[in-house]
Amino acid sequence: MYLPDVFREERLDVLHNLIRDYPLATLVTTGPQGLDANPIPFFLAEAGDKGTLRAHLARSNPQVADLRAGCDALVIFSGPQAYVTPSWYPSKAEHGKVAPTWNYATVQVRGAPRIIDDSQWLVTLLKDFTDHEEQARPHPWQVADAPDDYLAAALRALVGLEIPIDTLVGKWKVSQNRSATDRRGVARGLEEDRDAAMAALVAATL
Repeated sequence: MYLPDVFREERLDVLHNLIRDYPLATLVTTGPQGLDANPIPFFLAEAGDKGTLRAHLARSNPQVADLRAGCDALVIFSGPQAYVTPSWYPSKAEHGKVAPTWNYATVQVRGAPRIIDDSQWLVTLLKDFTDHEEQARPHPWQVADAPDDYLAAALRALVGLEIPIDTLVGKWKVSQNRSATDRRGVARGLEEDRDAAMAALVAATL
């Protein structure tokens, strides 16, 4: 990934928070048929120095064969993103040398993937992931709410995936290359556009 130093994010807690907040990632693999990519929700487990990604895939997903064969895997998490209009820059009125851009935050993860054929492992993953996603709801759904025969049939159609994280690369392109005055203008503009997530990321650079 192209990564100018000004946009580099290396704080592990910040990278982990984006993964937890935006768990639907793009799983990219390579195999005999070339590149393959699928959106897969991942659960970040507190295992290993940098964490471990866990997920389930449909057993019929062609990526499973490539993952079993030990292919390389890249997992791309995308966080807040927003168009930035030059009209938000106070410097526009000074010299006019401004152009539109796009702000975004992303994390790329690499590690050695492992396919897991273990129904109890899958049940634990489903419980952990569901409990995390349901915790804020007034009446959280639980895996135990599903009938046993329904759950058993679903598990037969799935395989587990575990990726101990070897490297995390974070890119926070949130107007750091602009002056503080311009960044304040971007934060205000994003707030007016009701994009609180990106506005907060820009404001955090001030």
